Amino acid sequence: MSTQPTPTYSQLTALLSMTRAGFRAIFANPIAIVFSVIFPIVFVLIFSAFGSGGSPTYKISVLPGSDTINTFYQALRQNPAVELVSFSDTVKLQQALVKGKLTGTLLLTGKTATDTTQASLRVQFFSTTASGPTIGPFLNLLDYIRLQGLAASLPGGGVSIDRPVIREVRKYLPIDFVLPGQLGFSILFSTLFGIAFTFYGLREQGVLKRFFATPIHRINILIGIGISRIFFQLLSVLVLLLFGHWVLDFTLQNGWISMVQIGSFTVLMLLLLMGVGLIFSSIAKTDATIPLLINLFALPQMLLSGTFFSVEVFPPWLQRICEVLPLKQFNDAVRKISFEGLGWLDCGKELGVLLLWLVLVYALLSRLLRWE
Repeated sequence: MSTQPTPTYSQLTALLSMTRAGFRAIFANPIAIVFSVIFPIVFVLIFSAFGSGGSPTYKISVLPGSDTINTFYQALRQNPAVELVSFSDTVKLQQALVKGKLTGTLLLTGKTATDTTQASLRVQFFSTTASGPTIGPFLNLLDYIRLQGLAASLPGGGVSIDRPVIREVRKYLPIDFVLPGQLGFSILFSTLFGIAFTFYGLREQGVLKRFFATPIHRINILIGIGISRIFFQLLSVLVLLLFGHWVLDFTLQNGWISMVQIGSFTVLMLLLLMGVGLIFSSIAKTDATIPLLINLFALPQMLLSGTFFSVEVFPPWLQRICEVLPLKQFNDAVRKISFEGLGWLDCGKELGVLLLWLVLVYALLSRLLRWE
């Protein structure tokens, strides 16, 4: 009597089938494309068109070693159009100059024994082309203060203003801040809603239970859904980057290398968000609970992670809270890579925080994940 050969079951074929099913589920839902691509593009166009209004304010940093015990400095400090700011280190100072967030820096030096000038105070101004529109008006303001005679009480003469030193850099456009925030906004909500509702639906409709009747491994179910979601979100990120670069002059300092590095950070963020989505789908008692859980997690990050505006507008204690949010680290990493031309090694803090979140999320998921 001949024996029938034991049929073999290919886990790879099962994985590919789950991946194809995941793609079909995504592209069968037009809302996914709207929220992942169309809405972010609309927001990019709106926020990148914002301009600054009202009276001009010149942000100036007075360099260490400057002479601040004189009437010229006091007049500068009391001028309502001037905001004197300080930085904890020179790296942050240079970043502010390169991004045009700072009008410039001043070095005020008193007269020395070797000075041949009659002026008792020497004013040196340093800036970059990123602050081009504000440099001229600020220099006029400096000259106005000098001519007004506010420094006339200085012993030995008046004030001498040197020729400004302007370093050539690429102009920091609004799109260079806006687009990275919209990338984070896009993948945050679309991934959370997509994963949470997809897995919840598969479980509640008994689809996962029917999968258990087959030899397919459980992990292949998650990997199949995950691959389709990651590929779709990477595609939407690519569309946003290319649209921003070609249409709105978004900066990609190192071209395709910057895009690859942004893509790698995106994969890490997507893995984290998929874990969060699976947790929400597992603890939700009804599908109506899922949006509430997602909003509790996502809305604070959307507001406190530099998505639409810089976190520098917040008080210092709140800025420290912002630093622990994963979306804040993702946004910062994309901005460093795209505009500043930095790489993975230069984004160590951002990478570390995201990896820490990834470990915590999946440790929690291993205890909470429900298949039935």
